Amino acid sequence: MSAKQPIEIPQTDPRAGYREHQAEIDAAIRGVLDSGRYILGPEVEHFEREYAAYLGVNHAVGVANGTDALDLSLRACGVGAGDLVFTVSHTAVATVAAIESAGATPVLVDIDPATYTMDPGCLAAALANPPPGRPRAVVPVHLYGHPADMPAILETVRHHDLFVIEDCAQSHGAALNGRMTGSWGDIASFSFYPTKNLGALGDGGMVVTDKPKLAERVRHLRQYGWRERYVSDSPGVNSRLDELQAAVLRVKLRYLEGDNTRRRGLARIYDALLQETGLILPSVRPGASHVYHQYIIRLPRRDELSFHLWEAGVGTGVHYPVPVHLQPAYRGRLPLGTPLPVTEQAAGEILSLPMFPQLSDAQVRQAGECIGRFQRDGA
Repeated sequence: MSAKQPIEIPQTDPRAGYREHQAEIDAAIRGVLDSGRYILGPEVEHFEREYAAYLGVNHAVGVANGTDALDLSLRACGVGAGDLVFTVSHTAVATVAAIESAGATPVLVDIDPATYTMDPGCLAAALANPPPGRPRAVVPVHLYGHPADMPAILETVRHHDLFVIEDCAQSHGAALNGRMTGSWGDIASFSFYPTKNLGALGDGGMVVTDKPKLAERVRHLRQYGWRERYVSDSPGVNSRLDELQAAVLRVKLRYLEGDNTRRRGLARIYDALLQETGLILPSVRPGASHVYHQYIIRLPRRDELSFHLWEAGVGTGVHYPVPVHLQPAYRGRLPLGTPLPVTEQAAGEILSLPMFPQLSDAQVRQAGECIGRFQRDGA
């Protein structure tokens, strides 16, 4: 694809969220610059409290990014060398990278073909016959804005004495049976990468939990294991959410529910336009509140459709083209808890359509109609 091809409808556009609230964001940034407090100051403290209240949990701890949030969640639970952590291969590589960073071994299980999240039946099979090591934790990933099947996952691990650590990097505001993602497990991690439903203007992350001891451990771990300044009680890292990002996120948090409502509205337009095309469209589990971080379709001719849309000025993405277990850095060295046929087939067929709150209805219709023509004409 030529870099000169104009994309009139981007797949995502973090600038649009900034422009929509520019005056408030600029004022928040100026306030931090004038304050002289740039690391772990009042903006971080306020944002931690506000985000915890939004999710309905007791504790939130700001960290540098989403990968660190998952890494520190694992470490806070005591997960480390010799431990097995069960997760999925259909995810951002950050999920697996964080598990290895904590010193543990990822064990990969297959996904549900309708929601692309962890299949509880596959998890049960993997736990019944684990690879060598000590099963210690499960990391379900709430992918594309759809919650994983937490009731079934929690029931599956109930007799195994495992930590449940939610990866909520793509599920800000998603819920299942009225309960927010991030509030189901022992502890949870969020990313505020700029393209997320709640995105910073740089990197940022958050660990949330109802358990005070876990929250306390994360607070110590994120800053060298300090209980008092310059004195490390335990080995830690440098992973701190900065004041500028916290100030930006406080502004954007006020609009998150409205933005997620808008995403659902755009998804309904896509659904209506594409329901007769023969494509596999997003599925929503009963009781789930999907926040459409991505709007994912599936078809065998994925790459042809992507090129067709690019020629029409419509951007697309593939999240994710290569399962983690087949990537060069991991191929052949990660244990598979189950065969992964659903994961491997999905990777060759999924396509992310334009999805962000500032898209117009007309832009979504333009993209949808272009897809419809492709399917009808066999382009």
